Amino acid sequence: MKFIVSSSALLSHIQAISRVINSKNTLPILECFLLKIEGRMLTVTASDTETTLITTLDLIESDGDGCYAIPSKTLLDSLRELSEQPLKFDINESTFEVTIWYQNGKYKFVSQSGDEYPKLKELHESSHLEIPAATLLNGINSTLFASADDELRPVMNGVVLDVTTENVTFVASDAHKLVRLRNSSIHGDKNVVLIIPKKPSVLLRSILPKETGSVVISHDESNIVFKLSNYTVYCRLVEGRFPNYNAVIPQNNPYKVLVDRLSFLNTLKRVSIFANQASSLVKLSIANNTIELTTQDIDFSTSAEEAIPCQFEGERINIGFKAQYIIDIVSNLSTTDIILELADPSRAGLFLPAENEPSEDLLMLLMPMLLND
Repeated sequence: MKFIVSSSALLSHIQAISRVINSKNTLPILECFLLKIEGRMLTVTASDTETTLITTLDLIESDGDGCYAIPSKTLLDSLRELSEQPLKFDINESTFEVTIWYQNGKYKFVSQSGDEYPKLKELHESSHLEIPAATLLNGINSTLFASADDELRPVMNGVVLDVTTENVTFVASDAHKLVRLRNSSIHGDKNVVLIIPKKPSVLLRSILPKETGSVVISHDESNIVFKLSNYTVYCRLVEGRFPNYNAVIPQNNPYKVLVDRLSFLNTLKRVSIFANQASSLVKLSIANNTIELTTQDIDFSTSAEEAIPCQFEGERINIGFKAQYIIDIVSNLSTTDIILELADPSRAGLFLPAENEPSEDLLMLLMPMLLND
C-alpha cells in the first residue's frame, strides 16, 4: 500500500486532532491515529472514546485503499522536523511496517491493523441545526471561561446550547459566574437543550478560526456531531438537566454604571495584587461618577486603593467581588465601554457590553462577596 501526501498539510491536520488523545488510555490503540485511504482521499481519526475528531485531506497520489493505526507520537514528532515536501508512505499489508520516504532519507516503524480501532456509533433519529462558524466560535469563546470543573455536578462542566424555535443561546456557569449569549438570527425546528463537554468545546475553539462557512450540527439524545469543511467532531453530550439560568438573573437593577473597560480592567489587575490571598476580595464603592476600588490584606499589612471615572447617578453603593472572577468577566467583554447593573450588595451584578453586535444579546453575571463594613 503506497500513497504520497504533502508533509505540511498532513502535519497541520494531525496537530489539530491530536489534542483529543489522552496521555493515558484504557485502550492502547487509542494512542494511534487511524489512517483510512480511499482513492485520493486520506481520512485521519483521533479519539478518546468520549470525543472523536476526524479530518480529511487530499492525497497527491495513491495506489489503493487501506486502513491503519499509526502511533500518534511517532508520526507527529517525525513530521515536525521536516520542511514542506511530498512524503511517500509505503505500508506492508502483512507486517504493517511503515516506511516514510522523504527528500534525504526515510523513517521506519510499525503500525497496527485499523480494524481494531473503536467504531463510531451512528446517531439515532438525529436533529439538525446549521450555524455559521464565526457565530459558533463567538458563542464558545464568550462562555467557555465561565464553565466549572466540578466532578460532583458534571452538567456545569461545559457549554450549554439552548436551541428554541426563536433563537439559539450559549450558556456557561460555575455557580459563581454565569454568561449568556443569545443570538436571534439562528433558530431550530424544536426546543432542545444540549450540554457540550469542556474538552470538545476547547477543541472546537481551536479549529473553528480556520472555518469560513457554516457548521452542520446533528444530535440525538446522547451524542452530537459538528461537521466542518475539513473536520468532524463527535462527542457524547453531558447527561442531566442544566439549572434554570434565567431564574437567577436579577431584573429591575436600579444602579447602572458606564465605565471604560480597559481602564477598569487595568485598575482591577493592579489593586488585586494587594488583596487577601484567601478571599481575594475587591471592594467597589460607586458614587459621584467615580468607582473607587479597594483591596487589603490585614495579615501582611498590604492594601491598595484607586479611583477611576465612570458615568453614574444615584446614591452610593458598595459591593464586593472575588478579584479573579471579575477580571475574567471584564477580560472576556470586548467593547470599549461596559455597563454594570447592580441592585444591592447581596444580589448578583450584571456586566453588559455598552453595545451588542447585531442579533446578539450578551450578559455576564457575577455573585458578590460579603462585605464586613
